[in-house]
Formats: sequence, C-alpha cells, structure tokens
Amino acid sequence: MSAVTVSRTAGRARAGTAGGNASVGKAAQERRQRRAAFWFLLPDSLGLLVFVAVPMVLAVVLGFFRIDGFGSFQFIGVGNYVRMAGDPQFWSSVRITLLYLVGVVPAIFVVGLGLALLVQQKIPFVGAIRSMLFVPYVISLVVVAMVWEFMLGDRTGVLSRVAASLGFENVSFLGEPSLALGTVVVVTVWFQMGYYMVIFLAGLQDIPGEYYEAARIDGAGAWQRFRAITLPLLRPTSFFVIITATVSVITGGLDLVFVLTGGGPAGSTTLLIFYIYEQAFLFGELGYAAAIGSVLVLVMLAWSALMFAVTRGGRFDND
Repeated sequence: MSAVTVSRTAGRARAGTAGGNASVGKAAQERRQRRAAFWFLLPDSLGLLVFVAVPMVLAVVLGFFRIDGFGSFQFIGVGNYVRMAGDPQFWSSVRITLLYLVGVVPAIFVVGLGLALLVQQKIPFVGAIRSMLFVPYVISLVVVAMVWEFMLGDRTGVLSRVAASLGFENVSFLGEPSLALGTVVVVTVWFQMGYYMVIFLAGLQDIPGEYYEAARIDGAGAWQRFRAITLPLLRPTSFFVIITATVSVITGGLDLVFVLTGGGPAGSTTLLIFYIYEQAFLFGELGYAAAIGSVLVLVMLAWSALMFAVTRGGRFDND
C-alpha cells in the first residue's frame, strides 16, 4: 500500500472520528438543554397544577354535591345544574354580565387604542402622560373602588355636587338602578384603559415606519393610513386585547361591585361572578356556586376557542 493511500485512509478515519464526536457533543448539548428547560418549567408547572388544575377539578366535582358549609356533603348528581336552569336570579345575573361586557370591552378597545395613538406622538411630557395613564392599573382595585365611592357618594360626593351645580338635583350614581351599572362600566374602563394602552402601544411600535412613509408619498391621509395600515397590522394585538379584556371583565368585577354597590340597587349590578360569591359565602351554597363557576369556565373556554377558530389567533389573511 502506498504512502498516499495510507495518508488518505488515516484522514478519512480522523474525519469520521471528528464527525462522530460532533454528533455525540450535539446530542449531549440537546440533553443538557432539555434538562435545563425541565427545571425552569417545573416550578410554574407545579404551581399551575396545585393552584389552578386541581382546584378546577375539585370545583367540577363539588358541583355534583349539596354542601351546607358545615361539612355535610350530599351527592345530588346534576341537581345543581337543573336548579341553575330554573333560577331567575342566575339568568338575571347572566343578562347583567352581558350588558356589562358589551359596555366595557368595546370601550376599552376604543379608549385604549386612542390613548396609544396619542402617546405614540412626539408631544411634550409624553413619558409623564404615559405613566399617569398607567398608574391606576397598578393600584389595588379595592382602593380604586373606595376612591370612586367617595367621589360618587350621594350629596357629599364630588361628582354628585358637580351634577347638582349643573341642575341635576338628587342624582344618585350608585343608588339608582338605571345609573348604577353604567357607573360601574365607566369606573372599570377608567381602571383598565392604561393597561390596554400599553398593549396597543407595543403593537403600534412593531409596525414599520416605512409603511406610513410610503403611504404619505402616495398621498394617503391620516384616516386612510389608519384604516389601511394600522388596523390590519394590529389584528394580533386586537385579538389579544379582546380575549384578555373579555376574561378580565367576566372574572374581575367582584371587588369593584362589592365595594361600590354590593350588587345593588335592586340587583342591577349583580354580575355573575358576584352571584357566585353570594351563593358560596353569604348563603353557604358551595355546591351550587361550584356548578355555576364550572359553567362560567366552560363558556369562557368555548368563547376563546371560537375566537381562535374564527380569527386564527388574530390572523385574518390566508397565508
């Protein structure tokens, strides 16, 4: 065998050995990455399992029992669900929740987007303006509700006095059934608008400025640019806002209603989440409350799945 042949054979052997070592090294690196991912995900996974998944399963199970709050469990099958179907107060709370939802979610969308468009501009003190608009969201909702209750109080509240000075005597924002729900809607929008402003602002900043520049060169006005560029490219952000705002409105109105109106007057602000609270902690109907909560979760899951299916997660194109 010639020296050249021996050299070539040795070279191929070294190359094969190097390739094998590279493959082994890559496999070892992938195993290390999987182990690292496992340990990073483990705390959150355990938290979701213990504090979310297990309570949800237990709530579904409790929905098949009659519980008096003193340790007495009686299996009644679908009795709670049959009771729910014939409960006029339940359906009244569903109707009020839908009205609340229709009032809050579109307002949050419009106000949040409008504020984001405003603070995106180069105006004086824009940083301070953004901070002031976002600050209410980081304050405790109970504190927010107490402040608004003080401002809306009959005769002594600031806004009640302003209304009286304008000729609207004896206006009770929280005491009249025709005004109470609308007042809660306004307070909710005021509380949450800063958060959704930030979400929309992030979406706006992801839109390349070249699109707007090209549209200006083509002679497109502000409204045309907004309709043809901003809205289409904000579809994923808009989808996220609609989903999160809907879930937040349905599940997050308890504290606000509890402090402002206590579900009144005459049940005009008894949201479904507040009705669940009443049944569980005021009347001791824990099984019935669990059944209502299970239905509420299923409705929210169905709504979210429908939105994902219709909008493809905010993407309406056919790509």
